[in-house]
Amino acid sequence: MKKLFIICAAVAMCSCGGGAQKPAEAEAEPTAKVDVSGKSFDELFTEVAPAEFDQNIFKLVNQDYTVITAGTIPAHNSMIASWGGYGILFNKPASWCFLRANRYTLTKMRETQTYTLCYFPEAYKPEIMPFGTSSGRDSNKMEQTTLTPVATPDGLPAWKEAAVIFECTLSAVTTIDKNDFYTEEGQTFVQEGFDDAKDWHKFVFGEITHLWVAK
Repeated sequence: MKKLFIICAAVAMCSCGGGAQKPAEAEAEPTAKVDVSGKSFDELFTEVAPAEFDQNIFKLVNQDYTVITAGTIPAHNSMIASWGGYGILFNKPASWCFLRANRYTLTKMRETQTYTLCYFPEAYKPEIMPFGTSSGRDSNKMEQTTLTPVATPDGLPAWKEAAVIFECTLSAVTTIDKNDFYTEEGQTFVQEGFDDAKDWHKFVFGEITHLWVAK
């Protein structure tokens, strides 16, 4: 029987709050912001096949700023991300994230079974920070950013200022056990202060349906 497998192309994308921390050597002059006023999605982005995407995944995931967004416009929610990767799952291009079970964005992902992964350069750090300071379940944090929400052609919520947008369909949300990890660091991170296993981190897998790059 043909084995189903995933090849992870990077090892840093989605947890709950670590996305704003970048290695010291990654600090550089902020990339200039883009004027998106009055521009449509098609004017700002061009679609690229995942197999033809030529950017450095390790840099994109670990050094640029990652925002996961799920729901519908205007009822969407975003969070900062920092751990995860890309590869092949069930013979299709895929993403994977490592999210706390209690994240409101994960709730939205389960509801719509879709989400976007948007990447931003350093210049947008101030606009992104509100996504990591509170939960959208009990606050209006989505109104605390000056970033411009936009619907992709398939109707998924994203941001006009993003440099790269991955559109994903939810494939799986796994329930894991800390004993599945063979390092103390892994076991500690999965549990991360929670006494109840239902609150431990989850692996989230999604099929990449569209990939957009800023023009």
